[in-house]
Amino acid sequence: MSQIVRAQSVTVEFPIFNSSHRSMKKALIGAAVGGRIGKSDSRHVNVKALDDLTFAFESGDRVGIKGHNGSGKTTLLRTLSGVYPPTKGRLEVSGRVTSLLDISTGMDSESTGIENIYLRGILLGLSPKEIKSGLEEIIDFSGLGEFLNVPIRTYSSGMLLRLAFSVASVTKPDILLMDEWLSVGDHEFNTKVQKKLDDMVKDAAVLVIASHSDDVINRLCNKVYRLEKGKFAEIPS
Repeated sequence: MSQIVRAQSVTVEFPIFNSSHRSMKKALIGAAVGGRIGKSDSRHVNVKALDDLTFAFESGDRVGIKGHNGSGKTTLLRTLSGVYPPTKGRLEVSGRVTSLLDISTGMDSESTGIENIYLRGILLGLSPKEIKSGLEEIIDFSGLGEFLNVPIRTYSSGMLLRLAFSVASVTKPDILLMDEWLSVGDHEFNTKVQKKLDDMVKDAAVLVIASHSDDVINRLCNKVYRLEKGKFAEIPS
């Protein structure tokens, strides 16, 4: 089977700057004892969110990522989606990626629902032509009707999630990334969401889902990894 995702010694680091010594209080105290206001240095430390990960996901893999909060699960998903580039190592991702991590990211509160369909669609990697061809499907799935013609700042949080997921629902990902299994909206709409998610998982070449739920992992996944402090190992079945 062909490898869709391949990582070799991938490390992701974030610089944490120590700015406490540059506070006004410390500057004034320093001046009082003969120091100089405004004196600073750029000392910082690097925190490894992912540490030397090597793995490969093939077509047909359904990959579950376990781990405590802060273990690096979301960082891994964001790295696979292209948000964070590896600091070290090599990452190869083949095919279209759809990320359901922050499904309302990129929306503009002053723009209408229709305008935000285009904004969100482009962020998901859809071309304007693809968005236009899927527009009626998105509108129908959302059930928002005339609300799509007003700024989304007037929306409730539930309406916003309806719109965001409806845009994602027309994507046809090769690689589907999820941070927990989604539950969106009221019972009727959520029933539609669950069916659509099942279809998206079925059609994707690779699924990578981070979850605290053993039931979700056991239901969906044929590979399971545990992340601890940015490192992981496959859990024996």
